[in-house]
Amino acid sequence: MPVPAVTVLLPARNAQATVARAVRSLLTGTVRDLRVLTVDDGSTDGTREVLTDLAASDSRVEVLDGRGRGLVAALNLALREATSPYVARMDADDEALPQRLEASLTALEAEPKLAGVGTAVELFRDDQPVSPSLQAYATWINGLTSAERLDRERFIESPLCHPSVCLRRDALVAAGGWQDGDFPEDYALWLELLDRGFALRNLPEVLLRWRDSDGRMTRTDPRYALKRFMWMKARYLTRGRGPLADGRPCTVWGAGPSGKTLTYFLHQEGARVRRYVEVHPRKVGTHIHGIPVISPQELGAPGDGHLLICVGVRWARAEIREDLTGWGWVEGRDFTCAA
Repeated sequence: MPVPAVTVLLPARNAQATVARAVRSLLTGTVRDLRVLTVDDGSTDGTREVLTDLAASDSRVEVLDGRGRGLVAALNLALREATSPYVARMDADDEALPQRLEASLTALEAEPKLAGVGTAVELFRDDQPVSPSLQAYATWINGLTSAERLDRERFIESPLCHPSVCLRRDALVAAGGWQDGDFPEDYALWLELLDRGFALRNLPEVLLRWRDSDGRMTRTDPRYALKRFMWMKARYLTRGRGPLADGRPCTVWGAGPSGKTLTYFLHQEGARVRRYVEVHPRKVGTHIHGIPVISPQELGAPGDGHLLICVGVRWARAEIREDLTGWGWVEGRDFTCAA
């Protein structure tokens, strides 16, 4: 059997209402030389029957049995079956635009240093408008169109939309595939690839319609809670290519819940947080768990430590970046945005 140009991994659980449209959006795209490995992951509705019908009508579709072991197991099951040089992801309730795979393969062929690409996305819901916070997140990832910017901002949030990605199979296997645990498997993969020196970026074109719903895993599964993202950030901030891997102390700008949670996990990784920076006058001059809190004006010039910006409000983060640059701080060398 000839090796197809790209294999799409598509796990599905109880997706009877949407999975046929998702699969057909791939089959009718401009790349005809593809294989779609669907994984029925323990569905209790008619998903298995829908997938079986799709496979019967188009030989490019195959159905694997995930036995209800979860998303990561389903993805790795399909990855073991994939023989294509490129592996793409797709969720069972999203819709690929016709040129999605073609544009992804073209970029990967043209840029050998890339381990993978995502695409810009269009969010949609069937029942109500998409939340402003999720829309802002999509706008952010849609702007990460250079490998340099994505690498620089990798600790802010997960920088790729998982179901939009297309990856080199060799790079994915070298990184160990998807890892299972009490953490977000997609963010862990991006950070692992970047830590190994691979490059990633998003294509500027909107090539995936990304469905939002109240039941999406990022809202219902504790693996995608803020605390688990912070644990993952702390792990990669302190190892490999991370800015704290050399053991230097750090200052955390932001003593709110995110900053304090990140500090907790940094301490677990052996890092030393020596100061907080805060603008709130009631916090400046105090100590939080023994760590002194200073004002931005007391920060001074870059020194032997590293500054982590842990402020989730986007406009505030942008202002802090601008101020630090004006004071002679260099992003990446002297400071890193981590929220």
